[in-house]
Amino acid sequence: MKAKRKYFYLDDFEHRLLVGCLVTARNEYIREGKPLEDVNDLILKIIDAPSKKLRVVAKEEA
Repeated sequence: MKAKRKYFYLDDFEHRLLVGCLVTARNEYIREGKPLEDVNDLILKIIDAPSKKLRVVAKEEA
């Protein structure tokens, strides 16, 4: 079975906030002695994700 993919469109602020939260979670895991592999992989995925230019079209309501 093919895995479903989910796409998230984030602006610059949301992207920085997400990375910051993941780094904070990683620091908590370090402090508690938990494994870091999954968090590290997720941080790298978010940082290396390609950016996509989106076009916003405004509609005039009649």
